[in-house]
Amino acid sequence: MEGETFLWLIRHAVVAGVAGTIHAADAPADLGDRAALAALKQRLPADVASYASPSRRTVETARALGLEPELVSEFQEQDFGDWTGHRHDELAATGGEIYAQFWRDPARGRPPNGESFADQVARVRLGLSRIGPGSAALVVHSGTIRAALCIALDLAPEAALRFVIDPLSLTRIDRLASGWRVVSVNQRIS
Repeated sequence: MEGETFLWLIRHAVVAGVAGTIHAADAPADLGDRAALAALKQRLPADVASYASPSRRTVETARALGLEPELVSEFQEQDFGDWTGHRHDELAATGGEIYAQFWRDPARGRPPNGESFADQVARVRLGLSRIGPGSAALVVHSGTIRAALCIALDLAPEAALRFVIDPLSLTRIDRLASGWRVVSVNQRIS
């Protein structure tokens, strides 16, 4: 199966912080679900190459899985710009028309000084192009996994936002000579 890439996409553990917050890159992971981490680790192939977003929560999750990932900036979560560090309920109450406008077109809308999900898809496409043949574990964000599914299924960004990607879930996609194959999405392993 020379030239084929088998991707094990893992969403990081729950963020140790206030729920509903747009977390910054330095937000830590809550690694308390040891059973889920152990079960997920068991599902990974032996000697798998590993990659992660440079965010603290992804690196901590990868290390809890026994991985020492190469950090890939293209796998970062969508940049929410000025909204980073704020809670969604706060932004809904104080963000006015800019926040409301964003949610009318969340795939293409850009937060102030941030990027759209469509921008993230383009970034993730570049990051995926740099991963060579073989098996690779990517410990990343929900948006990154949605972007990878958008690419694999040739979806419009709006459609890819419909996927639910839970913390510590596994999504499997393969890049084959004939195109992409989706093996599973949002599997909870425990």
